[in-house]
Amino acid sequence: MNPIMAAMAGALLMSASPEQAEIDDLAWMSGRWESLSGDAWIEESWSAARGGTMFAVSRTGEGEALRAFEYIRIQRGADGRLAYIASPNGGPAVAFPLVEIGAASATFANPDHDFPQRIRYEREDEAMRATISASDGSNSMTWTFRRKP
Repeated sequence: MNPIMAAMAGALLMSASPEQAEIDDLAWMSGRWESLSGDAWIEESWSAARGGTMFAVSRTGEGEALRAFEYIRIQRGADGRLAYIASPNGGPAVAFPLVEIGAASATFANPDHDFPQRIRYEREDEAMRATISASDGSNSMTWTFRRKP
């Protein structure tokens, strides 16, 4: 795609509403990602967008010890909108509907959940940032992931 067409496609996506978003609009999340901080680590592996879904497995640890894991899928919810559906440590699934989308960003929110209430992913080149917070943005925690081969 030439640069002018890419810019136009990005501008169109920026104006797309969350209700109109397609799973392919989130394809930039796919791949293997790792966040390191000293001995602590988080890995997320996102599948390609296909069949109206994306799947991910996340695991968090320190050294060689696993501390937590999560199964994640993005698919259409009951309201027809894409939703981030997480099952932390294999527990019950919690849905966070898509509330904002950009060319390389997506925000999902569930104000009825205890914490987090908002989950945001942003990608820039070979880095992806994930931020969780309360609905108003307070108590935020951010991790920067680097693409793994």
